[in-house]
Amino acid sequence: MTKTTYEEFLEQNGSMTYSNKGVSMLPLLREGKDLFTVTKKGSERCSKYDVILYRRPPHSYVLHRVIKVRKNDYIILGDNCINKEYGITDADIIGVMTSFVHKGTEHSVNELSYKIYSRVWVTFSPIRIAFKKAKAKLRRLIRS
Repeated sequence: MTKTTYEEFLEQNGSMTYSNKGVSMLPLLREGKDLFTVTKKGSERCSKYDVILYRRPPHSYVLHRVIKVRKNDYIILGDNCINKEYGITDADIIGVMTSFVHKGTEHSVNELSYKIYSRVWVTFSPIRIAFKKAKAKLRRLIRS
């Protein structure tokens, strides 16, 4: 039995609903508890604040948020991450999140509350990142 890739599934079905693995999209998506739906990416460019599913070579997939759109690529950051990813291109992106289920309630990315959340989250990401880095540094100092 051959395994279907996400690209193949989206090509055949247009969208898919899945449960994320990991903590990179906390607090929006909780591992094993929440669901997200992505729609196959078309030829259009993604927008700032979009949550995208992209392929990280050789065989891993990542669901993170676009924080900056550049001429030829994007800067991506998970909501719970401190390291930005550069050079993600349209060719890497296979889907864009259109809805999600959080704590049992389905939400569209077009809801006003979600749009506010995503903009606030991106706007304050430099402060969150600085705080997380300072906290990690303090922990290292205490341990040594």
